[in-house]
Amino acid sequence: MKYEATSPEDYISQVPSERQAALRKLRETIRTNLPEGFEEGIQYGMIGYYVPHSRYPKGYHCNPKEPLPFMNFASQKNSINLYHSGLYAVPEIHDWFVAAYPQHCSRKLDMGKSCVRFKKIDDIPYALIGELVRKLTPEQWITIYEENLAKHKK
Repeated sequence: MKYEATSPEDYISQVPSERQAALRKLRETIRTNLPEGFEEGIQYGMIGYYVPHSRYPKGYHCNPKEPLPFMNFASQKNSINLYHSGLYAVPEIHDWFVAAYPQHCSRKLDMGKSCVRFKKIDDIPYALIGELVRKLTPEQWITIYEENLAKHKK
């Protein structure tokens, strides 16, 4: 589902009321654990966390006017989804998350390349997400991003 939000607060106010508390808690978990240097805003119609142009002037290679994306979350039709670029770009982070997930949640992990879907909002593993958020600083993410970009240009 796509929301026409201008801020994270506006986004959360537009989602179904039964999801708002979970989204507020997810946002607070991310903001509490997010390394300094990332910024929060609306990106791609979701609440996003990105490396601002002031820190990485090149921006995102697909659209340099966009700051470098890092992670997002959204309320979709059947789930709350968390998108984390490190899960896709860093095999060690992916493997750590997959191994740690069962210690935080009894439900089967529902995951794509960089997307984790939570169909039951009561089962969102906030502590695990907090750990995930702390895994990469903006500088580390820029390095990983540029290394992966260089590989794909070859």
